Amino acid sequence: MTGAETARITKRRIFDIIQLGNVSDIPSRVFDYCLVGIIISNILVMILETFDSLSGYMWLLEGIENITLLAFCIEYFLRLWTAEYLYPTLSKRKAVLQFMISFDGIVELLTILPFFFLSGFVALRMLRVVRIFHLFRVNATYDSFNVIVSVLDEKKNQIVSSLFIVFILMLASSLCMYSVEHAVQPDKFRNALSGMWWSVSALLTVGYGDIYPVTVLGRAMAVVISFLGVGAVAIPTGIISAGFVEQYSKAQGDGTTFDSHVLTIHVDIDSGWIGKTADELRMESGMLVLMAERRGEMFQPGPDYRIGLEDVLCVYVEKPRHMRINNGT
Repeated sequence: MTGAETARITKRRIFDIIQLGNVSDIPSRVFDYCLVGIIISNILVMILETFDSLSGYMWLLEGIENITLLAFCIEYFLRLWTAEYLYPTLSKRKAVLQFMISFDGIVELLTILPFFFLSGFVALRMLRVVRIFHLFRVNATYDSFNVIVSVLDEKKNQIVSSLFIVFILMLASSLCMYSVEHAVQPDKFRNALSGMWWSVSALLTVGYGDIYPVTVLGRAMAVVISFLGVGAVAIPTGIISAGFVEQYSKAQGDGTTFDSHVLTIHVDIDSGWIGKTADELRMESGMLVLMAERRGEMFQPGPDYRIGLEDVLCVYVEKPRHMRINNGT
């Protein structure tokens, strides 16, 4: 075996070890656990350094911090070295560049920068907070994290639309409050955008109390805006919740009930449900319709919602039973 072949095999072996989730490889699992320990130790040291009572142990904390940062540097350069195996369809140089601009690559680069500028600019020292994002690596290959990513990706258009509605409501609230409060509180509501901070705290039901209306009309508007805020904030929450239900329903796959008793059902001509209301379906078969999709639009149906042909229903079986849906789950 030539030296080039030995180097290639060694590089491939290092790549297999440093990749997360290789449960059948003991060295890979040991590396994963060590990496998790280093990440947690680094973040814990960063927190402990803020306690004045531990100033006498600062030398020890700084030593641990330097060791963990050195470990991050080694890991980063190993990932750059083996990037060609992570992106096998790219050339070596393009694979390295692709990793550098990926989420993991950017987080790891921002993590190790303070190692070279520990006594430099405050802005660079603040990058140490980015290390917290390393914790994403702990759960990078587990189902819970993948479900979150899948839901956000699939529902991104609906989430952006709902956030746009919230922004419009915030802007309208700021304009309205400025119109009625500027005359009596010119220092608080100086211009049309100065009420944005108040609208944020009101719509998100935080209510810090540093800015608040004092006129009767302003307070009446604040009550209405607060109620609208509760509903507006619930929109993206409902979208994400429905996305989680869909993901776990898809994971169940073949239409049989599992422990959660949640099913995704495609209504066809043979289902016998077309024209029935959601309440009638619940009374007859014990299925509670959680979400419905019609012509690509997701919505939460009420009890009077009538099931249509080719609707997609996400249902919860109220009374667990062994059953199978034969109409295209």
